[in-house]
Amino acid sequence: VLCIGLTLVIVNLLLALYAKGAFQNLILRDLRRELQLSLPEPDGAMIKRLSSLEVELQHLKESIKLALKQQEHVNSTVQRATDIQKAVKSKSSEPRKHTARVKLFPHSGLFKQWGDDLSETQQRKAQDLFQEFGYNVYLSNQLPLNRTLPDTRDPRCLQKTYSSQLPSLSVILIFVNEALSVIERAITSIINRTPSPLLKEIILVDDFSSNGELKVYLDEKIKVYNQKYPGLLKIIRHTERKGLAQARNTGWEAATADVVAILDAHIEVTIGWAEPILARIQEDRTVIVSPVFEKIHFDTFKLERYGVAVDGFNWQLWCRYDTVPQDWIDLHDVTAPIKSPSIMGILAANRLFLGEIGSLDGGMLVYGGENVELSLRVWQCGGKIEILPCSRIAHLERHHKPYALDLTPALKRNALRVAEVWMDEYKHMVYLAWNIPLQNSGIDYGDISSRMALREKLKCKTFDWYLKNVYPLLTPIRSIVGYGTMKNSLDKNVCLDMGPVPGNTPIMYNCHAFSPQQVYYLLTGELYMGPLIAEANADDRCLTDPGSGEEPSLEPCSKAVKKGLHIYWDFKPGTDQKKATGYET
Repeated sequence: VLCIGLTLVIVNLLLALYAKGAFQNLILRDLRRELQLSLPEPDGAMIKRLSSLEVELQHLKESIKLALKQQEHVNSTVQRATDIQKAVKSKSSEPRKHTARVKLFPHSGLFKQWGDDLSETQQRKAQDLFQEFGYNVYLSNQLPLNRTLPDTRDPRCLQKTYSSQLPSLSVILIFVNEALSVIERAITSIINRTPSPLLKEIILVDDFSSNGELKVYLDEKIKVYNQKYPGLLKIIRHTERKGLAQARNTGWEAATADVVAILDAHIEVTIGWAEPILARIQEDRTVIVSPVFEKIHFDTFKLERYGVAVDGFNWQLWCRYDTVPQDWIDLHDVTAPIKSPSIMGILAANRLFLGEIGSLDGGMLVYGGENVELSLRVWQCGGKIEILPCSRIAHLERHHKPYALDLTPALKRNALRVAEVWMDEYKHMVYLAWNIPLQNSGIDYGDISSRMALREKLKCKTFDWYLKNVYPLLTPIRSIVGYGTMKNSLDKNVCLDMGPVPGNTPIMYNCHAFSPQQVYYLLTGELYMGPLIAEANADDRCLTDPGSGEEPSLEPCSKAVKKGLHIYWDFKPGTDQKKATGYET
């Protein structure tokens, strides 16, 4: 008992001096155990217990030594950390020396709002990728594939409910030489923001890319996706470049779902994008729908919300946004579909109906005009086109199109093909807008016999009906009797030009045949300058003679008359008529 008492005194001293945390618990546990020795036991049992206690005390002694060593190590580590912290704090208090980054590409569109912190090596890499792809691939490769996008829908869209039995969806992504990270981000957004019971497949169509990472690397990525989502992703590769329209047809032909959504690969869908599309097509299988586009900036990849508008086009058949019609505004329902004259290219449709009206015109080459061709055919042949305000898709807008730096030949050729098939007696407006001779244009727009046969088979309406009932804002000019450029009779290399914009003073400038030098002579005598106006309410630009010896000016024709300016010009083909001002026509 005396030994036990001395042992307890020693243990208490050790506890007071060294024991911490878990070791204190260990000792207290042993202490409670030894207190049981106060109970009466036989002498043999007492000796056995004392022997056991001696062994446990030796174990306790070794544990305390280990604890002391660990405590010394901890103290040493803490001291080193404190010393490092003091050194860092001391260094941070010193004035920093700022080294200005050298901007290697000060005139590049990529670096106007981005890239100030890049090294010279990083700038070169980013610029090379920018030139190759037309957008900021360097930044795209650093962004997460599953990045968060703001919900830009009107709050009233969130209150809408949809049927639990919506049609199935095939999403088709068309690309040529796209950046792999951009394609992956599109795929990821579609998977994450489309209800899985509705999404049947994602079909990738590669229109003969030469970008190496879109071969083996993309195949490997698709395998990874399909391991998690069996059979969801499919890829089809063209063995030659076929153009945007035919690539979309390839995807449509491979699709198996009720509805096809034909998208660019440089998009990110936003939350709730699919349900409005599927619900509207379920209501009416003859409607072709488009979401509202949001803009992803090519340099910063930030999203900019676009307001709701309808899709239109000018007489060159180049896309533009038009204001929403008054009858939609009068509904006082921002969630309602909006009737649209045209579609931008991203679209969704009933898969079978799209086939019934001839899918897309595979005779359209490269890019441009295929969306207007489809739009005219849909409206004139029994369908309709609508914009859905509650469906939104973010679209990455390129700074330039690297696969075809000059799209003019393809745009011009495709526009004439559309005009010849669908625009009847108004087709001359397309020729005028492109400044192309009405006869012997020298442009081969391809064989249109099959498209004319399709129009006959579908018993389609006239383009005049389309202008009056669908797109009255598109205004033809019937009184043009001459168009082209006005050249100086003394130097045929110098042409009349609209001059600096803004401004209203025409100048003489080297001939280039673009829209600032286009002149239209009307039967009523006006000389109209600039691109051919398509909108009913747009201001035109008439060449005027103030009549007081001053230089000619450009004024809106109606305003020029009110100002008392002379806007009527004499013109005789094949002759030069001198005016009082000394200028020649």
